[in-house]
Amino acid sequence: MLAKGRKVAGRGEQMSAHYAFGPQEDDVIIKHRLLTRTTTTRGEPPLKKLQKKFMSFATEIEKDADNTSDCERLYKAFLQEINTFELPLLKSKAVVDANIREKESFNELQVEIERQILQAQTDIEDLKKELEQSKIERQHKEECEAIRKLISSQPPRSETERLIADIEKEIADLEAEDIACLRTLELRKKQFALLLHVVEELQISIEDEQKSIADELRAITEEQKMSIEESGGTSDAMAVD
Repeated sequence: MLAKGRKVAGRGEQMSAHYAFGPQEDDVIIKHRLLTRTTTTRGEPPLKKLQKKFMSFATEIEKDADNTSDCERLYKAFLQEINTFELPLLKSKAVVDANIREKESFNELQVEIERQILQAQTDIEDLKKELEQSKIERQHKEECEAIRKLISSQPPRSETERLIADIEKEIADLEAEDIACLRTLELRKKQFALLLHVVEELQISIEDEQKSIADELRAITEEQKMSIEESGGTSDAMAVD
């Protein structure tokens, strides 16, 4: 017999259910009720009632007395009880068949759900890959846009080519000027070397002239000394005479 569940709760505590039987005992009780067709905890089980009807009918038949009417009455009561017992069995069979069909449908639904889950997982992976690809494409687009803005901020190609041509012309002019400067520098070097050579020759010539003048002055001085000496000797001779 299945006891009713009682709920006990103290003050300030959450309600909790306490049952007299565990899940395994409940399964045994439910199985026994299905076999005996006992739907309530009160009253006599239908199978036991059917057994009593059959025993009453069998006992009446075994009597030697003239009890045809009683046997017929008990027989009809037994048939009625069989019909009464068979109807729930048919209902139970219909319920079982319906449960089997529902279980099969549930299994099919479960297989379909699992297939959908796998498909969803595959779709998610594909979407992840597409998202990564979209991120890469977006990054490329942003880089291209940045390059485009950088290019658009630059002057036109014709102006750039004109500037390049002007710079190349300026470079050519500077190179020509550099060559002219180098040539002028070489010429100045040669002129300066020539000037140094002339100065050196002039200095040598001046030194030679100065040496020659010094020699001449020295010779004149010596001649004057000799003249003075000769003049002095003549005066002395004249004085002696």
